[in-house]
Amino acid sequence: MIKPALSDEILLKIEKPARYIGNEVNSVVKEKEGKLRFAFCFPDVYEIGMSHLGIQILYDMFNRREDVWCERVYSPWPDLAAILKERQIPLFCLESQEPVKNADFLGFTLQYEMCYTNVLQVLELSRIPLWARDRTESDPIVIGGGPCTYNPEPIADFFDCFYIGEGETRYDELFDLYRSMKDQGKGRAEFLHEAAKLEGIYVPSLYEARYHADGTIASFQPIAPDIPAQVKRQVVSDLTQAVYPEKPVVPFLKATQDRVVLEIQRGCIRGCRFCQAGMIYRPNREKDVDRLKEQAFAMLASTGHEEISLSSLSSSDYNQLGELLDYLIEECDRKHINISLPSLRIDAFSLDIMKKVQDVKKSSLTFAPEAGSQRLRNVINKGLTVEDILGGAGQAFAGGWNKVKLYFMLGLPTETEVDMRAIPELANEIAALYYETVPKEERNGRCQITISTSFFVPKPFTPFQWATMQEKGEYLRRAKIVNDHMKEQLNHKSIRYNWHEADVTVIEGVLARGDRRLSNVILHVYEHGGVFDAWSDFFDYGRWLNAFDACGIDIDFYNTRERGEDEIFPWDFIDVGVSREFLLREWRAALAGDVTPNCRARCSGCGAKQYGGGVCYEDPN
Repeated sequence: MIKPALSDEILLKIEKPARYIGNEVNSVVKEKEGKLRFAFCFPDVYEIGMSHLGIQILYDMFNRREDVWCERVYSPWPDLAAILKERQIPLFCLESQEPVKNADFLGFTLQYEMCYTNVLQVLELSRIPLWARDRTESDPIVIGGGPCTYNPEPIADFFDCFYIGEGETRYDELFDLYRSMKDQGKGRAEFLHEAAKLEGIYVPSLYEARYHADGTIASFQPIAPDIPAQVKRQVVSDLTQAVYPEKPVVPFLKATQDRVVLEIQRGCIRGCRFCQAGMIYRPNREKDVDRLKEQAFAMLASTGHEEISLSSLSSSDYNQLGELLDYLIEECDRKHINISLPSLRIDAFSLDIMKKVQDVKKSSLTFAPEAGSQRLRNVINKGLTVEDILGGAGQAFAGGWNKVKLYFMLGLPTETEVDMRAIPELANEIAALYYETVPKEERNGRCQITISTSFFVPKPFTPFQWATMQEKGEYLRRAKIVNDHMKEQLNHKSIRYNWHEADVTVIEGVLARGDRRLSNVILHVYEHGGVFDAWSDFFDYGRWLNAFDACGIDIDFYNTRERGEDEIFPWDFIDVGVSREFLLREWRAALAGDVTPNCRARCSGCGAKQYGGGVCYEDPN
């Protein structure tokens, strides 16, 4: 019998107690004796974390081992966090309801830089020293994974190690090493030294950065001769045979994505120059359609979910999409299950498919042109023309849709005021198209075009890693240009405009391309009340500015400074398979406004062919 970590009295005091009680459908409970225990943390609230596919995959994979028990932990909401501190209750895992500190490993998936303060919250509430250097043999090995580990340096001092790449390939070897060394009576320092020799494992304490007088990196090297100078990204070469959860955990609460998620492919052929995922998940690898049919049937049967979503960076590019959808439509129609098909490209828009999988009267269509002008779309290598966009919108209107959401970015490299004004002008063209092509008697009210702009943040391992950012005021100035020009459009009553917070963008930019000197800033923010910074209700820009001042760190050094083509970046020790030469070639092509064809049209020699699978080896005939 598992004893709950929280009393009924506490559960009645807090918001949404179901976040903390565990015992959900398909969760895994094991006898703990003799098990390697892995506490897997998504450093955000339960509803967000339960929507994350990566944890579901690794949770299933780890628990298939008889000698491993993987449990889950999420950031407690501030109401419970305060009670845990006040009553000296350690943070606990959901499955066993036992303290996180009892685990052998505490693993974090790092999806978003603004969650870094939550990592410190979880460590403190778990009674684990925040600094890796202060941990003892009684503390878990703290390991990080996920997209943010492609520049782990801002938080490197808080982690014992990082897993770089896709988790399906190397964890078994890491667990076997841990068990072997523990049986030999070896300690954490010896384990970490040996772990650093495994492909894909980065141990920050075994590397040292040196700096030039101007603050740029002079060198980044291992401190021991038997530690590799580069850490190689791990990649699943055969996605069809890779482990995948057919019995995913079903949350008690409505999660952000409360549905079955079917991953149809990994990677992307498109090569958008701002997109980190499109670079770090290369090469594009598809899962066989017959395997997908099996997995869809199994997951729907084991969860009771009423919706299934196809997961992909660009669903339209999946070669067997038609066959898969025909199968799903037949199965889901009989069982009254909805199908969600995100990540469609407007140039590959299929009206017949969308009519079948969406309720025309209720749903809106979402497309991401990213830039308003053709010149800037060429700079970012989006591969969309205005004819593609208007053609897709026209098909949608003819099919009965009257709501379209358009996503753009402001602050892209080489952006001018003409490019900014082109955003509402494009929205106006789309609205005009609706009124020109749909007869009055067939209109379902006025069309609604919603423009949303985020502010561009350069990410590591993209061609735009050399790009500069703007200050907060400049981002807001650009948003005002778009907003003012929108009001001047003929169809402005049919257009709405939303924009992202500029201050969050500034901090995200620093953390995305920062180095180890930022760890003191993150700690200062946390010690002064910073947590849940990914939530606008909790984010405090002034607190971050105070932390930079207190630590003597200049934001402009990381954001607005020009970077030379030969500068050493904090993440250059990672080999992601996409060469620096390719990224630099793409950066120069962007500045020239040249377009690079997608991977199926022509190989651009990015380097990902070394992984031996996926689109790089498709038969061109």
